[in-house]
Amino acid sequence: MTTTAPSLPQNHPLVSGLTAEAPLLNQYRGGRSASGEPAAPRRRPVWFMRQAGRSLPEYRRLREGTTMLDACLNPEMAAEITCQPVRRHDVDAAIFFSDIVIPLRLAGVEVEIQPGVGPVLRSPVRTAADVAALPEIDEVAFAPITEAVQRTVEQLGSTPLIGFAGAPFTLAAYMVEGRPSRDHLGPRTMMHADPETWNALAGWAARASGAFMRAQLQAGASAAQLFDSWAGSLGREDYQAHVLPHSAAALDHVAGLGAPLVHFGTGTSEILDLMRTAGADVVGIDYRLSLQEATRRLGPQTPLQGNIDPAYLTADWPVLERHVRKVIDDGAQAAGHVLNLGHGVPPETDPQVLTRVVELIHSIDPAPAAEAAAGQPGAGGAGTGQAGAGPSAAEGA
Repeated sequence: MTTTAPSLPQNHPLVSGLTAEAPLLNQYRGGRSASGEPAAPRRRPVWFMRQAGRSLPEYRRLREGTTMLDACLNPEMAAEITCQPVRRHDVDAAIFFSDIVIPLRLAGVEVEIQPGVGPVLRSPVRTAADVAALPEIDEVAFAPITEAVQRTVEQLGSTPLIGFAGAPFTLAAYMVEGRPSRDHLGPRTMMHADPETWNALAGWAARASGAFMRAQLQAGASAAQLFDSWAGSLGREDYQAHVLPHSAAALDHVAGLGAPLVHFGTGTSEILDLMRTAGADVVGIDYRLSLQEATRRLGPQTPLQGNIDPAYLTADWPVLERHVRKVIDDGAQAAGHVLNLGHGVPPETDPQVLTRVVELIHSIDPAPAAEAAAGQPGAGGAGTGQAGAGPSAAEGA
């Protein structure tokens, strides 16, 4: 059943035009302007998952003495953390600082982020009675999220904010296990042993995640990403039968708003084609699959996001630079390509390295990629032309 999403307010950055022509949104639209005309972005867009926090000393200073979830629900703090990497790295988008279990907390489910462990629920959800007892989220509960997004957008100006939510399978997996798991045996067992309870739980998670994304978009985010961190633990049949419908339901909450939607999962190379049907405009690719192969599987009409391997961030600069250039070349045949990591920023990453990667990406002319995606002869990628020279190995970090 289609969820009718209210339209964006008139002062929204997409509606007012403030972010409409941002390089990020150009590539999310497949290399097109807001009016739908083919257009190259003014520079190659890049942002990093988990760029807000973790590796930044200013983030660690601000977070001292505050729990993760309390920081997420402090609008002033969340806005400041969201903007920190944009100021430091000059990335082309901010990713809203929050956590996928925030909808659980807002619904009244007792959950905490334990350092070194991850999300831990006081009472796992494992029976039909447990699911039936889950409260639905009142939209009023999203007030701190709305305020945080509004504060963030005021500071970002023409730089887009990306909202996000955890995909129903990932959120439900935490709820069944009660904490992070290696094999997600609990939710996978529930799918087969008690499919009715599984569908009820995943349906609840889809509503929670969908409402979370909708709150962020209506408050000012210019795009949204659905993260399915654990979908890679599933086979194709299980994903298609037990997970895909719920991911589609979550995305349906924000369909038709006019904001681009991204669907990303880790270890999901063998189900990318299924993920593409869930309703997002862009597919995120992790580091396990080349963007060339992703384009072959999904078709050149599908914009991609990714997929710099985080393992290269501690390599010598010439090694990292070659890898980044190869990722750009590999993504040249897709309709659009936003540079990102094939997973999140590791906490030990030197922030200066990320800044240098951004400078390199911005130094490479975006026009050849746009020509290649359009099928024009003679188009080259990052390895051609002098525009891609970028910072020398002696500069920067």
